[in-house]
Amino acid sequence: MQQLINQVKKILKAKEVDLVIGWGKGSLPFSATPVFIETEEDADKLIFDQTCRNNLTSYLTKDKRRLTKAYEKIGIIVKGCDSRSVVLYAVENQIKREDVVLIGVPCQGVFEKKKIAKLAEGKEVLEYKINGDNIILNGRDFESKYPLKDVLCDSCLTCQYPDAPEYDFFIGTPRKEVSIPEAYKIVEDFEKKSAEERWNYIKEEYSKCIRCYACRNVCPSCYCPECFVDQNDPQWIGKTPEVTDSIIFHLIRNLHIAGRCVDCGACVSACPVDLDLRVMSKKVEKEIKERFDYLAGIDINEKPAMATYCENEKQDFIMG
Repeated sequence: MQQLINQVKKILKAKEVDLVIGWGKGSLPFSATPVFIETEEDADKLIFDQTCRNNLTSYLTKDKRRLTKAYEKIGIIVKGCDSRSVVLYAVENQIKREDVVLIGVPCQGVFEKKKIAKLAEGKEVLEYKINGDNIILNGRDFESKYPLKDVLCDSCLTCQYPDAPEYDFFIGTPRKEVSIPEAYKIVEDFEKKSAEERWNYIKEEYSKCIRCYACRNVCPSCYCPECFVDQNDPQWIGKTPEVTDSIIFHLIRNLHIAGRCVDCGACVSACPVDLDLRVMSKKVEKEIKERFDYLAGIDINEKPAMATYCENEKQDFIMG
């Protein structure tokens, strides 16, 4: 932790950046909060642990006009998935790589508060302690121990790139690429279903959607100035949470982030009705990987899958 703070102080003092975006201690257990560091003294607010859930890179696109007007060069602390988002922005010409200083950190996974709440069975958890591969939850008149993996985000459990693939400074010991034999298990289970079973799953799952757009709003890959669901001319889909419109919204959104999703899991954590959004996003990721041998945000010199063409690409989707 101190190494991170010292590095941020160093680049601020040297005026290598005007602002550093990172995480600070939140007001509730298991919740870090974004902090904006402009001075060396403010750098002492920085933390990095399993509570640092937010993908902070969305500030680079969603708040692009406000931030770039106030700051010429921005530093940002990045986990593996966050760094992949910055690579995505660079290759899609949303930012200039030289305008951003990346401070990479090795991620051990981040907490999914929904899982913790379920394990606590309605009890208020006031603090926690990590003991090896276990987590100890403490509250009023109770203490419980669980495997640490039971409270981590699902995206962390299948993450192959916990380290930032692109960075200017790296803090700590890199974990390097992790081998995950069953990275696409949820997709394979979905693919085993019959066509009717898949359709019933989609209808049942997306009928829960209340169209709050939390998934879109937190997604680092959703940075269009105007989303297709907000357009009135033409109006692509209805505004009400009818199941047919909800299905159209989610499926079109999946197509829009094809070859762009970094599987940070922010959408899953933000969803207030617990939609299992990763099944379809991982399905699209798997298709892009198999057809184009491409994974978003890994190589800053590689063009996006949808911006290139090779003669040996699979053509089996063409009818006739």
